[in-house]
Amino acid sequence: MMGIRLAVVALVALALSAPVMAQDITPNGLSASDTAVGRLLDAPVNTLPVKDKWWWNDEWYDDGVLGTPANHEVVEKQVSYTNPADDTEVAAVLLRPKAGGKYPAVLFQHGRRGLDEFVKRLARRMAARGFIVLAPDVYGARFIEERPIEHLDETEGDVNAGLDFLLAQPDVSTSRACVYSHTRGGFYALRVAVKFARQADALACYVSFYPHWQHPAAPEPMQVYRYSADVDQLELPTMVFIGEYEQYQRRRSIETAVRFMKQAGRDVRLVIYPGVGRGFDFRPPNVRTFADDLATKDSNVRAAAFMLKHLKQWAKP
Repeated sequence: MMGIRLAVVALVALALSAPVMAQDITPNGLSASDTAVGRLLDAPVNTLPVKDKWWWNDEWYDDGVLGTPANHEVVEKQVSYTNPADDTEVAAVLLRPKAGGKYPAVLFQHGRRGLDEFVKRLARRMAARGFIVLAPDVYGARFIEERPIEHLDETEGDVNAGLDFLLAQPDVSTSRACVYSHTRGGFYALRVAVKFARQADALACYVSFYPHWQHPAAPEPMQVYRYSADVDQLELPTMVFIGEYEQYQRRRSIETAVRFMKQAGRDVRLVIYPGVGRGFDFRPPNVRTFADDLATKDSNVRAAAFMLKHLKQWAKP
């Protein structure tokens, strides 16, 4: 009997000491909150001096002033260009604001998923901020099925040729482009910058979402514990976005690479969004969370501002 009493006391004590759920459940089983809660944690704090909080904005905090992003209706055009290395024809989508005029150039490179409708949205959202965006389909050009395991080196040249095609467009207002990518597209973009030496003549900045910063054919230990040596040669202003729940082997290499880039004095920014994982910017509506949408909208605006900042100096006269 004494043992039962002690067990009951222990259970009550445990219940009283447990953290209060941030998302209360009503008697009918429905959540009292309209947003899902991730983990049972105390509210996080950031005790860095305000001058070191790069995202801080006094105008917003003190006066409620919010920046207004550019919003453009976007038109799409199916185009193609040739990779002169082997005369491969590469299909692509060219997106631009519907309104007339010239706009800065952005090269968008899809990842292992391929250039499907979910991924095209990423290019369209950036064009809506006021850019001319070229999105090559390098898998279609080489008859590669979506989500390939292997990596065909020739496709890197297809992306590089797309950069020249983009900059030759008459309605592009800049002599250089920013390269914008996700997943394996981050590796393609890296190869264009370093292997094809386009940092010196054609690129103004590098932006990528949860990039694969290792050669896809590298052995497993290299995938988990190392990043591509090309990253050490990336000198462009760089911005990278990942989620808190990014896959371990990807997050480890990204954070390690960024740390070494910072030690080398490079202009690099790594943004980690709480409560989201890989693919937060294109997850379908049936599984999408409030945090996914917040992270996607914020990263879209930040990436656009970053690219516009670094493309301004390359405006054509």
